[in-house]
Amino acid sequence: MLPMVTVIVPVLNGAATLAQCLESLQRLDYPVDRREIIVVDNGSTDGTDRVLAASGREIIVEHEVRRGPGAARNRGIARAAGDVLAFTDADCTVEATWLRKLIVPLQDRGVGISGGAIQAAEPCNAVQRYGDSVHDHRDAIEVCRPPYAITMNWASRRDVIQDAGGFDPRFRRCEDVDLAYRLQQHGYRLAFVADAVVYHRHVATLSALFGKGFAHGLHSVHALKAHRAFVRPFGHRQVNPRSYVELAAACGRALRRAHRPAAACECAFNVGKKLGKVAGSIRHAYVEL
Repeated sequence: MLPMVTVIVPVLNGAATLAQCLESLQRLDYPVDRREIIVVDNGSTDGTDRVLAASGREIIVEHEVRRGPGAARNRGIARAAGDVLAFTDADCTVEATWLRKLIVPLQDRGVGISGGAIQAAEPCNAVQRYGDSVHDHRDAIEVCRPPYAITMNWASRRDVIQDAGGFDPRFRRCEDVDLAYRLQQHGYRLAFVADAVVYHRHVATLSALFGKGFAHGLHSVHALKAHRAFVRPFGHRQVNPRSYVELAAACGRALRRAHRPAAACECAFNVGKKLGKVAGSIRHAYVEL
């Protein structure tokens, strides 16, 4: 028998995309009596409440006043009836087979997180297409060391997440990296499912891509500092500001190729990420002098 699954969707001012997300979830080929969908409104002011009011009786609506996706997901976990918890975001849509395929690795009790593929929603421009590399879930789970998972396409057994204490609401980003690291320290593995596909609305401009890179760099330092003993054997060290003299050279090389869209995207994201790490190392006092 298929397990009871709760799908949790945090949302903050997602009126423009939430309806499509919920429609895709309601079209899942997973039995209606073996699933529930919980949307946690994290203080939206843009009409998200009207979208939720029109979403139908299958959608369970919760509210969380503490800002942050970790706090919102924890609210959904507290309300969930499912033995398995699946997560996606309000700016995503899922394939009809997504849930059925995503949960398969969880039959192995040693697997703590099952993560599926994240692809650009169509239509998309060159910047959005580059976003596939930013959100490359196969790379995150199977190549990166230590691996991590991304909550826009994630499933875990509820007892696994609860035993680890849920998401840490102090993380405004990288709360998924933090929980993935904690679960690995509890002895669990991560599994990638290529055909469990979510389509995400990646950022569409170079300036937004730079901002995303900066945010990734800034908040990743928080996760690395919180788990420094865990990540150090994998080669991670405290951020050394002196190494960022290489940044200017990297920018110069990228600018010489800026007429190529992929090179311009790579420049915008990676320069933003490196600058974000500098800012994060200062904010979190994670600096090697």
